[in-house]
Amino acid sequence: MAFLEASKVSKSYRDKENREIVALSDFTLSVQEREFITIIGPSGCGKSSFLFLAAGLEPLTSGVLEFHGEPVTGPDPLSAMVFQEYLLFPWKTVQQNIEFGPELRHVPPDQRREVSGNLIKMVGLEGFEKRYPHELSGGMQQRVSIARALANNPKLILMDEPFGALDALTRETLQVELLKIWQQAKCTVLFVTHSISEAVYLADRVVVVSKRPGTIKEVVDIDLPRPRDREMFTSPRFIEYERYLKAMILDDI
Repeated sequence: MAFLEASKVSKSYRDKENREIVALSDFTLSVQEREFITIIGPSGCGKSSFLFLAAGLEPLTSGVLEFHGEPVTGPDPLSAMVFQEYLLFPWKTVQQNIEFGPELRHVPPDQRREVSGNLIKMVGLEGFEKRYPHELSGGMQQRVSIARALANNPKLILMDEPFGALDALTRETLQVELLKIWQQAKCTVLFVTHSISEAVYLADRVVVVSKRPGTIKEVVDIDLPRPRDREMFTSPRFIEYERYLKAMILDDI
């Protein structure tokens, strides 16, 4: 049984003129536990819509969507979402932001401190526990967002272009760090991106979505060794994957 299973999922919206907009159609995907899946496709193809459905933040229009064997009917404590915007509480410190989820679940203070301490170390923010979001760079704020998502020990993390607003060097650094975090946390990741190189570098499989209404054109297995490093970006096999995926997306524009 797949860890996350989407079968013939569709999602429609109504615009301001009450016209139906079909974001996803016949979207079928099986995700196994501890996989790292990246999702790419043209702008507006429904990539983010699928994440919102998987997170239980939006109802699907038709089809079947199951997470750990149960229909997705709303937010699940075993899943967490990370957005491009950091969405941190500006009045809370790094430690307090990370402890927010466990606090809502009435986890005792000493256990919350242990959780936040371990995560702060995992994301490389030791020494910044008492800082506020406005005192941090964009990359550091996104590290806090990732740590906060991990604080409830989710089995599934949904990431909607989390590095899209960062400069190139910070983005590359966080790509490396994210793979380390994923391997330590032993969770499943669905990661939406517009960057083909990022998609290849991170993924076990890359899901290519067609132009709207979004459906899956192809799922590409990424046969590159782990752990991965920056030198891999210039390897012939990596470049071959990039070219293949780019051609597939350009064919839809």
